[in-house]
Amino acid sequence: MSIPLRRTPVRPSPVFLGVVAVAGAGGVIAWTNPVASSTARLGVFVLVLAGWIATVCLHEFGHAFTAFKAGDRDVELRGYLTLNPLKYSNPLLSVILPIIFIAIGGIGLPGGAVYLRTDMFEPKVQRRISLAGPAANALVAVILLIVIRLFGTDGTHAAFWYGLSFLAFLQVMATILNLLPVPGLDGYAALEPYLSYDTRRSLANVKGYGILILVAILFVPQVNSAFFGAIYWIFGLSGVPEIFAQYGNYLMRFWA
Repeated sequence: MSIPLRRTPVRPSPVFLGVVAVAGAGGVIAWTNPVASSTARLGVFVLVLAGWIATVCLHEFGHAFTAFKAGDRDVELRGYLTLNPLKYSNPLLSVILPIIFIAIGGIGLPGGAVYLRTDMFEPKVQRRISLAGPAANALVAVILLIVIRLFGTDGTHAAFWYGLSFLAFLQVMATILNLLPVPGLDGYAALEPYLSYDTRRSLANVKGYGILILVAILFVPQVNSAFFGAIYWIFGLSGVPEIFAQYGNYLMRFWA
C-alpha cells in the first residue's frame, strides 16, 4: 500500500512565476545587447522592476512562512504562501508606489503587507516573524553581490551586471529601511511587543503614515546624502564597485 505524500503548503503561484520569467527576459535582453543601446536600457528597466516585485514577494513570504511555522495557519488560507504579489495588501501601496519611487529616485521603499495573528505569539516569536522579511532582502542582497563579485566584474555583458548591481543595491536599502524603528515598518514591529500599552496605543494611528513620513524625511538633502552614503558604504563592503549600482540606476531610467 502506497503512503500518500504530504502536501506542501508552499505553492508558488503562476503570477509569481510570471514575474520571475519577466525579470529573466529583461536580464536576457540586457545580457545580449551593448550597454550603450536603448534596447539594453529597456532590458535593465524590466530586470530591475520585475526583480524588485519578486523580492517584495519573498519579503512578505518570509513573514508569512515564519508565522506559519509558529502555528498561524490562516496565512495559508489567505494565500500568503503562494508568493502571489496580488495577495500582499493593496497593489497601489505595495507594488505601484514603490515602483514609482524606484523609477524617479532610486529609493527602494518597503512594499507589501501580510496580516498575521500576532496576538497568538509571545514577544520573541513576534520579533522573529517581523525580522524574517528584512532577512529575506538581506539574503537576496548577499546572493546577488556574491554572484556579481565572482562573475560580473570582467567588463563583459556590462548592462546586465550593472542592472543586477542596482537590484542588489535596492535590497540593501530595503533591508536597512525595514529595520528602522518607524511605526508601520518591521523594525518597529519587532520592538512593539516590548512597549507599554499606552505607547502602542498612541503610535497605532501613526502606522499608516509611517512610510510617508519616512519618504518626506529622505527628501531632506542632508538626510538623503547621509542615508545614501551609508547604503553605498554597506554595498561597497561586498567588493562590488559602487559605480556598478550607479550605472544600473542610470540605465534603468531609459527615458532620462
